[in-house]
Amino acid sequence: MPLLAPDLTPPADLDPTLARQGFAVLDAAGVRAWAGCDEADLMALRPAWHALPPDNYLKDGGKYRQRRHSCFVVEGDTITQVPHRAHWQPLEYNALHGGMQRWFDPVQPQVLASPAWQGLLRALARTASVLKGAQPWFIEAHQFRIDTAGGIGRPTPEGAHRDGVDLVAVFLVDREAIKGGETRVFEAEGRAGERFTLQEPWSLLLLDDERVIHETTPIQPVEGRAGHRDTLVLTCRAKGFQGA
Repeated sequence: MPLLAPDLTPPADLDPTLARQGFAVLDAAGVRAWAGCDEADLMALRPAWHALPPDNYLKDGGKYRQRRHSCFVVEGDTITQVPHRAHWQPLEYNALHGGMQRWFDPVQPQVLASPAWQGLLRALARTASVLKGAQPWFIEAHQFRIDTAGGIGRPTPEGAHRDGVDLVAVFLVDREAIKGGETRVFEAEGRAGERFTLQEPWSLLLLDDERVIHETTPIQPVEGRAGHRDTLVLTCRAKGFQGA
């Protein structure tokens, strides 16, 4: 199937677009303007995705996902990393992996110290405050690599879902020697939906988690070699992290 490009939103139109349709896509230049960071700093983060430990919690028995996870509270321009904690979701939002404490290795210190990393967290909190009202934001950061070493990799093995948060940011970090990986966004309470494939490194999909559900289709190898799809997922929630 052809790779369908997303409709892009100019950074100046991001807030009204999110309010109107519940999601928006920025290209890499738009992300740099939105987060106030430069291309070199963003691209310098990419090697960290080569050092992700395996995700040992996949209930489908797969070995295709690698992952790190850390948590922060952002209030205004102040970013506070909280003590390392488990990732937890209720079964209501993740029927496959919900209801269990999942402990992943934390994001590496050199990544956390990057000006680009900090700019992304602050930008997400600012957007959430425009959309939902100014307040402290509880942000979980997930570095993902989905690979095709075993044949097929599943970016969202739980299927189409919401995350139980207020705002979700999905950054495409890298896409190498794969086919598939199409993103699908649907109204949570209706029929309308869109599909497209993020292809540009550091392009971004923002989702109002209350209004839309999302998924990404499986990936397969091309060119006779294993490939991968790297993403950074930031979830932003008011009034605390999800917990058992």
